[in-house]
Amino acid sequence: MAKDTPQTFYLKDYTPFGYDVESVHLTFRLAPETTRVLSKIRFAPKPDAADKTFFLHGEELKLISAKLDGQEVTPELADGGLKCEVPSAPFTWEAEVEINPAGNTALEGLYMSNRMYCTQCEAEGFRKITYYPDRPDVMSTFTVRIEGDEPVMLSNGNPMGQGEGWAEWHDPWPKPAYLFALVAGDLVNHPGSFTTKSGKEVELNIWVRPGDEGKCAFGMETLKKSMKWDEDVYGLEYDLELFNIVAVDDFNMGAMENKGLNIFNSSCVLASPETSTDANFERIEAIIAHEYFHNWTGNRITCRDWFQLCLKEGLTVFRDAQFTADMRSEPVKRIDDVITLRARQFPEDNGPLAHPPRPEAFQEINNFYTATVYEKGAEVIGMLKRLVGDDNYYKALQLYFERHDGQACTIEDWLKVFEDATGRDLSQFKLWYSQAGTPRVKVSEDYADGTYTLTFEQSTPPTPGQPDKAPRVIPMAVGLLSPNGDEVRGTQVLELTDAKQSFTFDGLASKPVPSILREFSAPVILERETTNAERAFLLAHDTDPFNRWEAGNALAKETRVAMVLDGAAPDAAYLDALEKLVRDDEQDPAFRALVLSPPSQADIAQTLHERGYTPDPQKIYDAAETFTQTLAQQLETSLPRLYAATTVEGPYAPDAESAGKRALNGRILSLLTRLDGGEQAARQYASADNMTQQYAALGALMKAEKGEVQSQAFFDQWQDDRLVMDKWFALQIACAAPEKTAATAAALTKHPLFDMKNPNRFRAVFGALAGNHAGFHHASGEGYQLLAENLIALDSLNPQTTARMCAAFQTWKRYDAGRQSLIRAQLSRIAGTEGLSRDTNEMVTRILDA
Repeated sequence: MAKDTPQTFYLKDYTPFGYDVESVHLTFRLAPETTRVLSKIRFAPKPDAADKTFFLHGEELKLISAKLDGQEVTPELADGGLKCEVPSAPFTWEAEVEINPAGNTALEGLYMSNRMYCTQCEAEGFRKITYYPDRPDVMSTFTVRIEGDEPVMLSNGNPMGQGEGWAEWHDPWPKPAYLFALVAGDLVNHPGSFTTKSGKEVELNIWVRPGDEGKCAFGMETLKKSMKWDEDVYGLEYDLELFNIVAVDDFNMGAMENKGLNIFNSSCVLASPETSTDANFERIEAIIAHEYFHNWTGNRITCRDWFQLCLKEGLTVFRDAQFTADMRSEPVKRIDDVITLRARQFPEDNGPLAHPPRPEAFQEINNFYTATVYEKGAEVIGMLKRLVGDDNYYKALQLYFERHDGQACTIEDWLKVFEDATGRDLSQFKLWYSQAGTPRVKVSEDYADGTYTLTFEQSTPPTPGQPDKAPRVIPMAVGLLSPNGDEVRGTQVLELTDAKQSFTFDGLASKPVPSILREFSAPVILERETTNAERAFLLAHDTDPFNRWEAGNALAKETRVAMVLDGAAPDAAYLDALEKLVRDDEQDPAFRALVLSPPSQADIAQTLHERGYTPDPQKIYDAAETFTQTLAQQLETSLPRLYAATTVEGPYAPDAESAGKRALNGRILSLLTRLDGGEQAARQYASADNMTQQYAALGALMKAEKGEVQSQAFFDQWQDDRLVMDKWFALQIACAAPEKTAATAAALTKHPLFDMKNPNRFRAVFGALAGNHAGFHHASGEGYQLLAENLIALDSLNPQTTARMCAAFQTWKRYDAGRQSLIRAQLSRIAGTEGLSRDTNEMVTRILDA
């Protein structure tokens, strides 16, 4: 199909596959360039099927032979698969195909990563392995035989037997093809075990390359904690004899929940104090939990079609957030999640890539593995839980697992269990799944004779294809504080259902200070006229940790905006409030670290854009530098004491308390480095026995342009560790001055250790380039040009990673005409590339059409 007329798939056109797949038997005869895959599949026509066309998906396959009930047939090869005339009764389909794993740089289907065979089948990779109805609503049991000379050969389910040059596996639970997995290579295992609540012993393994065995202990303990937590909180028990995790160097995603054989990007499972930061440990903890939780919310119950992707992903992200909150600090986790949502999902929701959590149409499903599906999908689950209450939430979840186990489901199925469990009508709430855009909630207030009134007006700006939006159900958690800081009304959830609503609070002795949107109870933008004095009051007195942080974040934004627009000096009252908070040793160090972390420069740019100003990236950068320098000077006398007080002594441990102290210590060090010329950071770098402290010291030095010696020493020490080198590549660009950013990134693409085919390395360089706001948006346009050149080069190798990196351009319309012209030229250049993949073509077209 021509590039300018891509096929669009619509939710409204869903039709079930006309055949049941009763069983699947696959044989793999492994060879790097000529792997043979033999399939034997038992089909049965569905008596009531509206469409009985026998079409099997297949891409990049060499068909060797095909049989129906043992008789050779010649199917019709069609676009994206094959068609064949088949009996009207149950029949057996057999096919033999040849594929080239070594040549598969797209990392979809069966491919090779450093001489190891590996698969990635979500969303539509299985069709690159053999001919099959590659859709999530086609579920079957799989038996797999692997033949080859690899020491370890793994697949889904339970092992059935093995011998010299072969291994057989059987998965007793019906699954769609996207959950199929195979791994074969020279691997060693880090073993463990878990006893389920019913007394079943489960064998656990983390499989890694020789030499990585020492980086598995944290992942194994996290897996056990995840299994125990899922039993305790959701009552869900693991259902196989074995659970395998494999670490893979070349992987487009973070990890994949294949039944019984989770495949992980090595960056998301391998950890040691020497090579991993606290942030790495926490991310690994969350991702291991996420993939394990998919065993029920994604595997045992999957999605009917890819339009329902948020059904499994939103729910599982919400569950892994609950897990992290229980393992660490619930308030800090909530703040972190909101920071991520606003940085990734809000721009998506308010730009050319906006789409509902359940889209109505797509051209390439890989482009919908987005923050809207994942993070906003999780926020929708959180709102639902808040509206129905904890007891009703878990009651509905129990009904969901009982009613839909073994099924491929829809958002309607999901909401129906809540309606049946609680008696609530959720038809209006369902709009959260079908409407794109971030609602704005304008708040006004009135006080008279002891009665306080809050009035809310909700609206959602137009988004592509959705000019008009109906009011949604918005749970607004509100508390009230007295002028002396006492809480006079505890948290109450107000349900907004109309475009405009008012709520009254009686019996108040004085006009209260409202604390609105506590715990960030809904993914909305709050618009309310207030003062810096009130924000400072909430920062000091609010009992809700999120809103305390939010008040400080709002103060920081107002200060930065005034500095950018008016050349104002940093707000003295805000600096005083920060100093008081950071010196308060009674406060959680992790919370203090978050308050000390300024709003991102991209966040300031978006704030200016929303207020009708054209953001100037260089002015935003200059204001950030001025503010941070001023803060360091204000804290000058306190910094040495604070640094000493937050330095963690003794052996490294990745627990939440220690990580929080190190986070605050790192913030203090970055400020101290601005005053002492890097003396303390150099000492910390030299003495650090863990990556968190070493990397924090290196970053502080490089940001101050003092770290050349330490950067070289870091490279010399870690050049043979691929994951640590990703950190080194990213830091060079993240710390570069705006005028040097593009040149730094360009030089790194020529570095001997830069490998475009490795997604982690590509993202390390170009994710850092896009993340250096002033550098990427430098007026020269060099950053835009460099990214476009490399996206074009990568597209023919790995369309999935290319398309996702195109999102760096999605906010282009908020900048000045000169930058818009430069970006448009690069987007047009990408769009005009001969043979551009459908993944990248769709993304660039949507961004250009903004």
